[in-house]
Amino acid sequence: MTTHTVAVPTPIPVRIPVRQILPYAIFTGILSLIALYFVGAEQGALAVFDGTTVHELVHDARHLLGFPCH
Repeated sequence: MTTHTVAVPTPIPVRIPVRQILPYAIFTGILSLIALYFVGAEQGALAVFDGTTVHELVHDARHLLGFPCH
């Protein structure tokens, strides 16, 4: 019997500088806050748009996330 040695490559972690991630993190945070506003507060005391169109578009998301709306 012959024994063979096999070299298994070790993965090298890639470092991503914070300066490259920061603009995307800020953009994602702003979009998340806007989405949270529309789901949680629009058509309430702080309504930006008239009518109930926005409320009806996010109605099920309100219930899914636990926001009361009726």
